Amino acid sequence: MDDAVSGGRSASTPPAATMPALAGVTHRWVDVDGLSMHVVEQGSGDPVLLLHGFPEHWWEWRGVIGPLAADHHVVCPDLRGCGWTDAPPDGYTHDRLLADVVGLLDVLGIDRAHVVAHDWGALVGFHLGLEHPDRAVSLLSMGVPHLWLRFDPRLLLMLRHTWFQVVIASRLSGPPALSRGRQRLPRHLLREYGDDRAVMTEADVETYVAPLRQPARARAGSALCRDFVRRELWSVLRGAYRDRYLTTPTAALLGENDILSDPALLGGYEAHASDLTVEVLPGMSHFLVDERPDVVVERARALFVRAA
Repeated sequence: MDDAVSGGRSASTPPAATMPALAGVTHRWVDVDGLSMHVVEQGSGDPVLLLHGFPEHWWEWRGVIGPLAADHHVVCPDLRGCGWTDAPPDGYTHDRLLADVVGLLDVLGIDRAHVVAHDWGALVGFHLGLEHPDRAVSLLSMGVPHLWLRFDPRLLLMLRHTWFQVVIASRLSGPPALSRGRQRLPRHLLREYGDDRAVMTEADVETYVAPLRQPARARAGSALCRDFVRRELWSVLRGAYRDRYLTTPTAALLGENDILSDPALLGGYEAHASDLTVEVLPGMSHFLVDERPDVVVERARALFVRAA
C-alpha cells in the first residue's frame, strides 16, 4: 500500500508533494494546541511513539516503522519546527516541546506508549518518563545515555565536538548556516557525525536538509538549539536532575564511534533510575537509526518485553 494523506496541512509547511514516499504508512496533520503537527502512522496494537533527532525528521525512522508496525501502532511525528509540522516563531523550550508530545498523545487518544527516541528527541523522551511516567511504558534512548552524567574533565574534550551548536544557536549565524547556499553545516553534521556513508544516501541527506531551506524552519532549528538543546546540556552538567528519579524501564544505546558521546563517562545514573541499562554498540555512530534500523528494532522489542 502506498502512502495515504489525510488531515489539514498548514499553509506554512512544505508542500506534501516534496515528502518522501514510504509504502504502507499514512500521513495526517493534527491540531495540537494550535500547532499543526504532521504524523506518520502504521499498524495496530500497543502504541509506539518515535521521536526523531536533529537535523532529521520522520524519515529517520523509515527502516523502523514497518517492522515495528507488524504488531504495534507506530506513531511517528515531525516535532515542532521540523519536517512537515508547523514552524512557529516560538515554543522551542523544554516545557513546550514536552507539552507538544503529551498533547499529541491526548489528541490521538493514546494513554500510554512505548517511546523510541534519538538525539534531542531522546531528551524529550527522558522528560516524558520523569514528568509523565504514566504516559511512557518504556523508553529506548539513542545518542543520550541519561541525565545524570557526573562532571569529568574528559567531558570538555567531548564538548569540543559540539562547536556547531554555537553557530546554530546564534540568531545571526544559525538560520543562514542551516538554510542558505549549499547548506554545508547540516550536510556536514549528517555526514561527518555518521560512520557509514553508504547507509545515508545523497537522496536521504537532501530529504533531511530540504525543509531547512524554508526560513521559518531554519529559525526553528536555531531556536531549538538555543532554547532547548544547549540549556539541557548545561542543566545536565550542573546536576539539575540529581533530585529526579526515573521509574520508566529504559535502555540507552550509544554508538561506539559516536564522537558526541564518550563510553568512559556513562556512570552516575545508578541512584536515579530503577530500571536503566546503557549499551555501547560496536561499529556504530551517532546516526545509528539510519545505520542499523534492524538493531534498533531488536533492542526495542527486547525492551517492550522487559517493560511488560
